[in-house]
Amino acid sequence: MVLGFQRAGFSTVLANEYAPAACATLRKNLTEAVVEGPVEEIKTFPKADVVAGGPPCQGFSNLGERLPDDPRRQMWRHFLRAVEQAEPRAFVMENVPPLLRSQEYVEIEQTARRLGFRVVAQVLNAADYGVPQARKRAIVVGLRDGEPSHPAATHGDPALIRAGRSKLQPWVTVRDAIGDMPSVPTEANWHLSRNPTPLSLRRYKCVPPGGNRWDLPLRLMPECWKKKVDGGTDLFGRLWWDRPSVTIRTEFYKPEKGRYLHPEAHRPITHREAARLQGFPDDFDFCGSRIEAGIQIGNAVPPTLAEAIARHVLSLLGVNARSKRQAVAK
Repeated sequence: MVLGFQRAGFSTVLANEYAPAACATLRKNLTEAVVEGPVEEIKTFPKADVVAGGPPCQGFSNLGERLPDDPRRQMWRHFLRAVEQAEPRAFVMENVPPLLRSQEYVEIEQTARRLGFRVVAQVLNAADYGVPQARKRAIVVGLRDGEPSHPAATHGDPALIRAGRSKLQPWVTVRDAIGDMPSVPTEANWHLSRNPTPLSLRRYKCVPPGGNRWDLPLRLMPECWKKKVDGGTDLFGRLWWDRPSVTIRTEFYKPEKGRYLHPEAHRPITHREAARLQGFPDDFDFCGSRIEAGIQIGNAVPPTLAEAIARHVLSLLGVNARSKRQAVAK
């Protein structure tokens, strides 16, 4: 989120992350104005034009248990506490789509209106904004003066374009994003290999382009997959060259977690390939272990999407936007 807003012309007055490795990444690449630790320990937030960020989504995610008493479902309160103290002209909140169907979102909207904001929410697909990934996220935009809205899509389904039903640019594909990368990982700049077992390698070789776990012969299929005959069609799946990727999650280097096999090579995608599919440039470095870097990559708001939102926010703020535009990113 910080990278996208800075690309749009904002400067950062405060960024907050809980994980030390994520904070180190922010400091190395983007800003020294980082508060490391729980957001609830920040007593006062500085004044800013925009507050942008994503409260923890695990309490709402379809991949989680979605327990109503999960304390992470209440972290939005600290986001809006930042909004109240920073007194911004606009805010942007990112989360998973189920948030918008929750009682918490009703409270979010009510609280934002009490603070003087008009609010709109919409599920955006990152692929529609030039990200080589079909990643759907709820984006809530609050505006103090004027009518809030979301950026118009810039990219669309190539089939509709060919049929003359769309004048947008075609979606950016996996090939566009990683097609020029060495098929054998170089071990440099997070283009890292793994050491699969012989069994895993035999399984990789059985999955064709666009295939998945059902392409494995029974002799190579785990017993749990044999018994689970429904769902999970992305598990152990291979990406397509000529489509955007599926959603990049935090364990993209584990094919058993989703469609994360390289389109041709018999291996899962590397950290750098996943970062490109999120929209990070190659000179953006990640701090921490492989697991910590994977969490940062998978949890990130795609910078290209964040930039599109940030530029749209600028247009909403209009000519009265301060010459030194500032943002608080959380």
